This record gives sequence, structure tokens and C-alpha cells, in this order.
Amino acid sequence: MSAQSPKPFIVLGVSGGIAAYKAIEVCRQLVDAGCHVAPILTENATKFVAPLTFTALASEPAQTKLYDGSAAIPHTRLGQSASVIVVAPATAHLIARMAAGLADDLLTATLLATRATVIVAPAMHTEMWEQPSVQDNLATLRSRGVTVVEPEVGRLAGGDEGAGRLADPGVIVAAVLDEVAAPRATDLAGTKVLVSSGGTREPIDPVRFLSNRSSGKQGHAIAAAAAERGAEVVLVTTMPQTAPHGVEVEAVDTAAQMNEAMARHARVADVVVMAAAVADFRPSQAASSKVKRELGTPEIVLEPTEDILCGLVKARTKGQIIVGFAAETDDVLANAAAKLDRKGCDLLVVNDVSAPAVGFDHDTNAVHILERGGGVVEVPLASKRAVAESVLDMVVRHLGEDEGKKSS
Repeated sequence: MSAQSPKPFIVLGVSGGIAAYKAIEVCRQLVDAGCHVAPILTENATKFVAPLTFTALASEPAQTKLYDGSAAIPHTRLGQSASVIVVAPATAHLIARMAAGLADDLLTATLLATRATVIVAPAMHTEMWEQPSVQDNLATLRSRGVTVVEPEVGRLAGGDEGAGRLADPGVIVAAVLDEVAAPRATDLAGTKVLVSSGGTREPIDPVRFLSNRSSGKQGHAIAAAAAERGAEVVLVTTMPQTAPHGVEVEAVDTAAQMNEAMARHARVADVVVMAAAVADFRPSQAASSKVKRELGTPEIVLEPTEDILCGLVKARTKGQIIVGFAAETDDVLANAAAKLDRKGCDLLVVNDVSAPAVGFDHDTNAVHILERGGGVVEVPLASKRAVAESVLDMVVRHLGEDEGKKSS
């Protein structure tokens, strides 16, 4: 831990692979999570990403050289200060140098000059990933206590498909935060949290559907934050994003499927967060084959979908906290207050999706959290992860109030 800051001190090592651009998002998320981030780029990494980008986002300037004249022993300062050193991406060459104990640049020297937890996130082509020498080197690192965040199967550089794709930045960040979890990260321990995310898709025919612009990012951020604060989390989602670390995921498509899954999981949940953007209407009858333009304009009759939030409130168990979401474009607080009264949930999170950088498709959000007792908390523009923490802070307070009522 840095003597100058109570924040977790994270050294972010970036080695030279095409996935180095994803380390920018790792850096941003770590800073958003309250970490002090010190980037180290290898010489090869600078051929893919600019050190200035990391300097602009991180907590201190990015460093690239063991001998740059600014400090006599930079690797010792970084190694001794670090709470965690995470290398993302870790190339096959960097992994081999770590296994051999080499210290011929700033990153490998820092890795040798630390007693902190070390995490590596490999990224390389499938043929390289599957080489016995690479797997042997990783086994060596694991035997020394290094945590390996396994790569994903997916699209690789050059258009190939296979194992070796760098893990999602959120998964890497979660692995780091697991190591440096603050004491308050346990304030949801023993709590079962159910979250929904994404926009439902209501079929018109086998190839078309009605949906909305929801990315599911806010719901995923809430699920990840709840898991890191000790909760047992189930995420019901329409989105194909990588599951947050430690979260059980159930994939759905339609409002009807989401309604069934949410009702089933809610029976044992202490907290329900309905962050999904559920379609209000669906075609009353979906065509069994593709509707052809040549046959003229089809007549599509719509019918209301299930009101999932109302159903959850009606079936709520004793002491259960239910959080709803609302996306508005005008009279935001008035419409939100009316919805809160109509739905009967404990908290309603509302955003103005017509505002810049807010809501759909963005990594940022700005919300008001309305309480059933009339209170309103404003969360100015921030990362969706920061918004998630604010929502969960309110949930924890309401859980505490409910416990207080039980004991009085």
C-alpha cells in the first residue's frame, strides 16, 4: 500500500500485444473503483498504445524505462508500494520472462521487486496459447502464487476464432478488486441479490424483433458490485456480455422469459434490482416464417407485455427490498415519482436518457434515486460502476432499517 495514499496501489503492466488497447479500459475501471493506478508499458507495448493515454487516465504518469533519470530505482518503489501487480495483456514472451525470473526491463524488474499479489491475463493466438511451453510457464507461475485470469474463446487478431482472446476488462478488474476489497465490500455478505439487465426482444418473425437501445451495462455493473460486496448474485439478462466475476447468469430474450426467471429467483432473494429495459408491447402473434417485403406492408397487432416490476412487488417476500428503474426524457422527477407510487417498489432509479453521455449505450450515467418515503438522492454524471455503488449504498441502508424494525 502506498504511504502517500490509503487507496489500493495497483501497478498495471502492459506488454506488447494487439490486446494492449483493452488495458486502457482496465486502467479506467480501476481508477473508477477508487484505486491508485501506476502504469508500466513495455517497449513493445508502446508500439500498440501510447503512454500518454495511460498518463491521462491513471493516477500517475505511465513509465516505460528502467533507466529514465527520473528515479534511481523506480522498480523498487513500484514493487514495494503495490497492493497488486496486474499484467494485461501478458504475452507468451512476457510470461516466459516471468517464469525465468528475468529482470531486463522496468516491468519484469518490478515483478521481481515485490511481495504483492501478481495477476496475469494472457492474450495470444490459439496456437501460441496451446503450446506446451506456454502452459508449462503458466504452471510455474501458478506454483509461485501468481493468479492467472484465463483468456476467452472469441475473435482474434487477423479474424481468427479460438482460445487466447484477452479476458473482458471487467473480469480482470474484478480479479484485482477481489484482492484489495475494502472492508465495506462485505456489507452485503449473506445477502441474496437478484438483478436484471438489458432490453428484451419481442419477435416479429424468425429474423426480426422489437427491442430498445439498452446495453445492459448498468445492470451488469450492479451485479458485479453486489458480488464484490459479498452478496450471492443472480443476473437475469438479455445481453451476451461476459458474466461479472462471481455472478450466476441466466440468459433470456423476451419479456415473458424474463418474467418467469425473475419470479422464480425472487422467491429466495433478499434484494431485487429490476434494471432491465422491458418492452412495453410485443406482437400479439409472431410469424412462423420471414415476412417478405413483396407481400406488402404487414399489419402488426401489439399487446402489452407482463409488468414484471409490479408482479415482483405483489409477490414480494417479507423484508425484501425491490429497486426499479425508469428511463425518462421529460418531466423526469415527476414521472419517476408517479411510477414509484404506481409500482410500489422501495427505490426507483431514474435517468434522463436525452441528456449527453447518460443512459443507453454509454459507460457513464447520471441518476436520481427516489425512496418510497419521499427522499431523493442525486448521483451526478459518473461511471456506471460508481452509480451502481450508490444504488447499493441505498439498498444497504434500507436493509439495515428493516433489520432495525425487526429488532425493535
